[in-house]
Amino acid sequence: MARPAVVVALPPGESVYVCAELAEAGFDVIEVLDSTDLKRALDSRRDIGLAVLDGEIDGDDARDFESVIRASSHPIASLTVVSPRALERFAALETAGSDDEYFTRPYSADSIRWRVEAMCIRRETVDDGSGPVLRGGDAGMGGWNKRATTVAVFNPKGGVGKTTIATNLASALQTRKGKSVLLIDADTVTGHVTMSLGIDAVRTVADAWRDEAEGGPAEDLLGIASAHPSGMRVVALTDSPLNTDVLDPTRLAAAIVDARQFVDVIVLDVHHSYSTLNQAIFDEADRILVPVTPDVPAIRAAVQLRDVSTGLGCRERLAMIVNRANSGISVVDMERTVGMPALAQIRSGGLLFVRAANEGRTVIEMFPKEKITADFDHLADRVLGTPPQPSPAPKASFRLPVRGKEPARA
Repeated sequence: MARPAVVVALPPGESVYVCAELAEAGFDVIEVLDSTDLKRALDSRRDIGLAVLDGEIDGDDARDFESVIRASSHPIASLTVVSPRALERFAALETAGSDDEYFTRPYSADSIRWRVEAMCIRRETVDDGSGPVLRGGDAGMGGWNKRATTVAVFNPKGGVGKTTIATNLASALQTRKGKSVLLIDADTVTGHVTMSLGIDAVRTVADAWRDEAEGGPAEDLLGIASAHPSGMRVVALTDSPLNTDVLDPTRLAAAIVDARQFVDVIVLDVHHSYSTLNQAIFDEADRILVPVTPDVPAIRAAVQLRDVSTGLGCRERLAMIVNRANSGISVVDMERTVGMPALAQIRSGGLLFVRAANEGRTVIEMFPKEKITADFDHLADRVLGTPPQPSPAPKASFRLPVRGKEPARA
């Protein structure tokens, strides 16, 4: 099945570059000047799947475009390009359809292209295998109908065991639950997933995309990833915080969506910041696991995330992982203070993690009968199965206040 045709209705100075970029990516581009042109195109072409529109044209012209799209016999999505100020106005109106999106100026033609790619993927539009994002293959039950569970591991504070939880959760899913797993080191500043797993001479996503920009072949995430002895595939976004300029958030989101066809679970170890790259990851994640250690700084960071997550649109997908849980502090009190359910508890592993890392392996592989491996088994089951429920109250009880926030008492 070919890619959909894309209608472009932008000012001439922008349209020429956007049309050229989309055409190079394999899209059939139809440039229109007004709503009459748009109606003519929709009446004559059944393969149009998306329209790229100017959101700052005259109000009557904008309404004409909208009327033509709504009256069309086959629905299409729209990507409307606006200024940041205009975006606030559109958001307040809340008139966009579920398939409609906005893109702010200034922008590059390349960034528009990747947003179009991502929108087409979300609509399960299969291309002919010639484009740079989608891989050829079966589009049946094993292909586009498959959607991997995507889990981001994140806390805005470092040192809470984020990487440890991401790598051992991925290993438990692969080796003990029989799932095919792609583990992504998305920590672009302090990431060390590949190092801790003993994977040397890693080719990163930044390397691959920079090579492609210089004329090299296009590669997807699984093509770039390295194999780990556990069976999971592992890929890092970059090996240096100085090499992140090529990591476009929209393109990364599209690449994650593409990879969901080919594995059962994607686990992302995410840097502790609210960068645009991280926000793109949050948008694609089915669940965001928040490791929290039983100390005041980690709990404060989790409370901040809880508050920020509403604005990011991911509040309902947050779930706390109580790390180093065998400290005598009540998990129920942590849940009340943080305001998130505890999906699972991971006890302190002590030297087990050190010994495993020195071997380039995970605790799950090296110590399958240890209690901490059972903790990760439970976490893996929760990720794959039932929604998070509040943890039962342990015998110990100790409350941790968070700067002006006294936890509610039963």
